[in-house]
Amino acid sequence: MTVIVRDFRPADAEDWVRVRRAALPYMVITPEQAVFELTGAPAGRRYRMLVAEEDGEVIGTAQVGLNHESPEPGQGFCNPYTHPERTGRGAGSLLLRTAEEYLALAGAVSVHTWVLDTPDNRAFAAKHGYTPSRPAHFLHLDLASGSLPPRQVPPAGVELRTAADFADDPRPLFEADAETTADEPSDTPARLDDYEEWLTETWGDPGLDRRLTSVVVAGGEVAAFSAARTDGVDRYWSGMTGTRRAHRGRGLAKLAKNDSLHRARAAGYTDAYTGNDAGNGPMLAINRWFGYEICATEVRHVRRFG
Repeated sequence: MTVIVRDFRPADAEDWVRVRRAALPYMVITPEQAVFELTGAPAGRRYRMLVAEEDGEVIGTAQVGLNHESPEPGQGFCNPYTHPERTGRGAGSLLLRTAEEYLALAGAVSVHTWVLDTPDNRAFAAKHGYTPSRPAHFLHLDLASGSLPPRQVPPAGVELRTAADFADDPRPLFEADAETTADEPSDTPARLDDYEEWLTETWGDPGLDRRLTSVVVAGGEVAAFSAARTDGVDRYWSGMTGTRRAHRGRGLAKLAKNDSLHRARAAGYTDAYTGNDAGNGPMLAINRWFGYEICATEVRHVRRFG
């Protein structure tokens, strides 16, 4: 049996989702979202999606590109995943080698990848020259049978809205996203400074559920928000939850996320997932307050070229 690596095609979308869900059951992804990942990627990211195929069956995937939003140039990324029932065939190594060759030609000086915190996965990363850096957690909340904190009454001068209310002018959400993203702990910090790019990649993402994305408005401006991604069936992913600097310490992130989770449960979503940098104590505390439990851990690894 022969394993080959090639570029993703829209016809691969169902198989892409099948592999990703098997390897990372905590992620929320649909075929439509998979295609959008490629078509909606900005040119500066030099983004590629690779598949590993064995005798016509897609058994592995990889997302490859440059962290073009980082103030430090040359930061590449590659996230390869092999179907758990198809490991040991060389698909992961071939995906990684193909990605590294591409990134080196694209000007990367280092490659970052997320590695599930298991002995086999960490050994694979070490074998290929990657060293561990910071960990992050996947968390799960049972929306179907678990309990949520009761809905909170916003304090005076504060109102709860949704992203759908900003359809005519989402720029205030972009400004809040840019400020909170800049403060997020990361080995490769990001700087959002292109509104048109954000409109395409974030606002236009088919996975973004604007009705379930809760926004806190205080003093007439966006103060906090909790972004929601869904699969349109039963799985909900809490993306960025953040508060603008001038409004921190008032519990507004909790207010936004609680509102979003209640909306999600009312809409029929049964499983809520999110991810947290292990060093982001405030957000981990908020998620514990909601009842989230850690279900897996990833460790970011890096390999430097040259």
